[in-house]
Amino acid sequence: MGLGAAGAQVQAWEEIRKSSQDDKGPPIRTTSTFKRAFLIRFYSFICCSANPSQTLSVKESSARDSSHRAGNSGSSRRNSSAPAVAPNETLTKSDVSANSDATESSVVSKTEEELVASSKLRRFTFTELKLATRNFRPDSFLGEGGFGCVFKGWVDENGTAPVKPGTGLTVAVKTLNHNGPQGHKEWLAEITFLGQLHHANLVKLIGFCIEDDQRLLVYEFMQRGSLENHLFRKGALPLPWNTRMKIALGAARGVEFLHNRAKPVIYRDFKTSNILLDAEYTAKLSDFGLAKDGPQGDKTHVSTRVMGTYGYAAPEYVMTGHLSTKSDVYSFGVVLLEMLTGKRSLDKTRPVGEHHLAEWARPYLSDRRKVLRIIDPRLEGHYSVRGAQKAGQLAYQCLHRDGKPRPSMTDVVKVLEQIQNLKDMANAAYHSRGQGESTRTGSSAHKRGSRHGSVLPPHQATPSRG
Repeated sequence: MGLGAAGAQVQAWEEIRKSSQDDKGPPIRTTSTFKRAFLIRFYSFICCSANPSQTLSVKESSARDSSHRAGNSGSSRRNSSAPAVAPNETLTKSDVSANSDATESSVVSKTEEELVASSKLRRFTFTELKLATRNFRPDSFLGEGGFGCVFKGWVDENGTAPVKPGTGLTVAVKTLNHNGPQGHKEWLAEITFLGQLHHANLVKLIGFCIEDDQRLLVYEFMQRGSLENHLFRKGALPLPWNTRMKIALGAARGVEFLHNRAKPVIYRDFKTSNILLDAEYTAKLSDFGLAKDGPQGDKTHVSTRVMGTYGYAAPEYVMTGHLSTKSDVYSFGVVLLEMLTGKRSLDKTRPVGEHHLAEWARPYLSDRRKVLRIIDPRLEGHYSVRGAQKAGQLAYQCLHRDGKPRPSMTDVVKVLEQIQNLKDMANAAYHSRGQGESTRTGSSAHKRGSRHGSVLPPHQATPSRG
């Protein structure tokens, strides 16, 4: 489960100005407090894909940070094949004004005692979870995120007692790393939201442990781990097209459920590492440490500290701190684009101009012919042409630079339902001729696009401006 940092602070103004000069960007001059804060946000958003560590004080989440992974535990550890820009670097900044603290989630107002007393979750002792995970043995290790390490364990079906491995209920036990970027506040948020929210596309929180300084969370075990691993782990078999669209629909339904409640919830950290998969590839959202109560009544947004993950956070949220349900829609668009292309949202190892996936892909997504050139080549043509075009157009709408024109998650779900099980599959010959451009830079692909005109569909949507 990818977990965003909660305590990292903005670097000193002089460091930011110096880093901007090191990157040969435009110098930033000191101005009024408000304007300075706005410029910090704006400059950080623009430059994060180039060198995020120079613009913000960040702590990296693990590049394999799903909190309850299945399969080979070694895949959850960082390795030499990770991209130069870690895709899950977390983004946190100070408030624009002191008023932001007053608008934080209702999680803050609830005391630890109130949550524990009112919770219907199972309450485990530390000894029980220690035995359930076989003393947190290395071979029980599943992954590591900003919150801490996660271990596989076995407990009684209806209670808290540990049982023999392979019997009872298989669980994932998340332990708090006291030296990590996340802590007690995220632990409380997880219990508050997942303790009362229940949906087929949300991971189930089974219980918790609070004992002295120990803070642990116990979840249902997700057999197939994270979507991130299936898309980007070295050596992983490519997910079939229909499976990708099934996962996209399931994840969208999870976010739709959060947004359509009487008291909306903004997920705020939608990304591939937070989408977990069960044995049937049913997608479930995990990690609610950054979730926040959404606006109600006539309010269009809530003002809060900027927190999340580079490459996924909506631009208007990064620049202003205004958070809305449309912020989640943008993040969904990024993940949908990753599923279509097989590329990470941020990767400095790609050619210049392609580091930031959403910006590079935008000209392709708005064109029903060109979008087929950026479909994941590992699919080898085994994807629905109409489905790819619909999904590309949907991603384009979700990634609109302005939040208002973006579709609601209900609209997103409707489009994805139409895409399921379309049978007009592109063949291998079609793929080999039309897909070749996907490995070249964006500018080169545009220049060479005409030579593939005969193998691409003749119809083309009129591009709209984002």
